Amino acid sequence: MTPLDGDFTDTRYDTGIDAILITAEAAPDRFAAALAAVGGRIVARIGWQAPFGLHAAPQLVVVEAAGVDAAVLADHLPRIVARAAVLEAALVVAMDDDQIDAVAAATLGGGTTLLVDPGVADCVAAIVVAAERTRSPAGVFDAGRETDGMRLERLNTEVARIAEALARLTRAEFAGDAPAAPIVGDRTNRYGAQPSLATPSAADVRRAIRARRLRDQFFGTALFEDPGWDMLLDLYAAELEQARVSVSSLCIAAAVAPTTALRWIARMTDTGLFERRPDMHDRRRAFMVLSERASEAMRGYILATTGANLRIP
Repeated sequence: MTPLDGDFTDTRYDTGIDAILITAEAAPDRFAAALAAVGGRIVARIGWQAPFGLHAAPQLVVVEAAGVDAAVLADHLPRIVARAAVLEAALVVAMDDDQIDAVAAATLGGGTTLLVDPGVADCVAAIVVAAERTRSPAGVFDAGRETDGMRLERLNTEVARIAEALARLTRAEFAGDAPAAPIVGDRTNRYGAQPSLATPSAADVRRAIRARRLRDQFFGTALFEDPGWDMLLDLYAAELEQARVSVSSLCIAAAVAPTTALRWIARMTDTGLFERRPDMHDRRRAFMVLSERASEAMRGYILATTGANLRIP
């Protein structure tokens, strides 16, 4: 951060961020405003119908999808994703809430940042975090040069921590003689369950989901936010019912803001708990399912819970 005119309260980012902006002519100008706010530079501004060819290698490709027809997204967004990968540039996409399925069908996870109806401040945060990610090698953290972007990244890492903990469920041993991790000092405890060939009831899972939403009615939606678990329950219930769940429907099941839900879906997909399946009849839409190991973990957990006369949380 560099002071302006000697006023220590007036600061700006000295980022040197270069970005390619892909936008329709009448689209919102929030990415341009956000880049200006962080001292970034638009090295190329490209329309949706224009070819995305050779340009000076940017750190970011920022895509304004608002107002773009779903058919245009289906035609052009995959090549934009591929081109950003070739340039080794971070990808940030802003969209309207009715475009979630069309955008997610082409890009979800893999470091892409998806924003739903963002303001300029949301775009600033996404740009700074994405730019810092491209600058720092994976796994390297230098406390001596922590920037605001890196602090935001650490906050996002905290969001991912719960998803990673859920992934460890799939590696857990359910046998009663499995070694247990220490809890306090030299005390250990075991909450094991024997493997079972039974199938949980979809009705049991749906009742658990309903109970969670009833809790929100009395205490508010922000106090008990747990989007990872809400989405696991919803996908597992849908699996038992042999129903399909679109990305937009899963965002609703997460019971958080769409941008937050998409971030969680991306994390859970990258972690290997969720899988994206294209709609064979409509390329503008994709469906989400549990991976095989996540499905087995959910089955084992719910059978163990109900078998011990415990309530599914």
